[in-house]
Amino acid sequence: MSGAQEKPRGGLRGVFADTRPLASADFRRLWTANIVTVIGAQLTVVAVPAQIYAITGSSAMVGLTGVFGLVPLIVMGLWGGALADAMDRRRLLEITTFGLIITSALFWAQAALDLGNVWLLLGIFSMQQAFFAVNQPTRTAILPKLVPPDELPAANALNMTVMSAGAIAGPLVGGALIPLLGYSWLYLIDTISLWATFYAVWRLKPMPVDQKTGAPGLRSVVDGLIYLGGHKILLLSFAVDLIAMIFGLPRALFPEIAHVSFGGPVEGGFEFALLYAAMPAGAVLGGVFGGWISRVHKQGAAVLWAVAVWGGSIAVMGLAVGLSQRQLHVALGVCLGMLVIGGAADMVSAAFRQSILLNATDDAVRGRMQGVFIVVVAGGPRLADVLHGAASGVVGPAWTTGGGGLLVVVGMVLIALAFPVFRNYSIAKD
Repeated sequence: MSGAQEKPRGGLRGVFADTRPLASADFRRLWTANIVTVIGAQLTVVAVPAQIYAITGSSAMVGLTGVFGLVPLIVMGLWGGALADAMDRRRLLEITTFGLIITSALFWAQAALDLGNVWLLLGIFSMQQAFFAVNQPTRTAILPKLVPPDELPAANALNMTVMSAGAIAGPLVGGALIPLLGYSWLYLIDTISLWATFYAVWRLKPMPVDQKTGAPGLRSVVDGLIYLGGHKILLLSFAVDLIAMIFGLPRALFPEIAHVSFGGPVEGGFEFALLYAAMPAGAVLGGVFGGWISRVHKQGAAVLWAVAVWGGSIAVMGLAVGLSQRQLHVALGVCLGMLVIGGAADMVSAAFRQSILLNATDDAVRGRMQGVFIVVVAGGPRLADVLHGAASGVVGPAWTTGGGGLLVVVGMVLIALAFPVFRNYSIAKD
């Protein structure tokens, strides 16, 4: 735990990111390691869909990563959360981080051997998502042991900023290097960079669970879901994110939009890289200038506003894609600008939603709630990949993107009107 608790900064200093959580040595070590690891991970995030599209030439096949990623995320996310509530969390982080290193090495091997087998690629992707689904709930569940409750929004914002910064560098570097070096080098960089996080995890002190309730079996998972069912705030936080991601994340269409709408090469290229980098660029800006986040008291209302801004930006992006044939460069600029705005809004939403979840749960069930969280935040985009990939083949990428964004805005209005308990939620009052 960090030392003496300071108040959030005011004035000009309060404009920039709240760095109080970095006073915790363990948090600082994990956060610093992530700066290296996230860049490598984002190279893989870019390489996998680009490689699938290059092999098949189909957005529907790119969208199929949603199916292959969703199943292990659901199964291992729920069971992994139960594991995180039953064993030392540092030990579990060591095991799963090493598993991520192995799967990344397998990505490298298939690309280096030039196998060109999309089903093998999807199979390795499923293995990676299984380890990820256990690793991330465990990693987040230890956060309240590292920083005090009032610093949770700031800590989550700092984590999101690093992840987003890597998501800028990864696509820009990856999109530029794929045509020059091929996919294997990107996967190799990811494999090597993961060792930084493994070292940071190894340096943690033991992380036993407070008031451990039992073995990580089916009963433990069911108990966690029962706990969730009795907490409306938690259910609504998950519902908000599912609406935002399923309808408002056209990620599976980026290869098609870059190639067809903006004239980029089929195997990736600059336009493809810009589309992938714009959203995390917005998240970084939102984090760097996010000193105000710690001063917000109605976190529920902040989530609803942030997600509504996200949906509106994606709706305008869809309009820009539709106009790309007339004003190519203007349309691309609008597209990227909307993704930047959406990325900043998403960072704010994620920081508050994660803080609400961590604050509103007991440590004995925190791993299982984070397991559900990872199913939602990672599973929602996988469902979005499938939905957007299929819909684009029927109505095209412009209508798929714009219509989805409008549905997100409508969803937030309905939740705000129907559930004032979420709209008025405050960590300080809970």
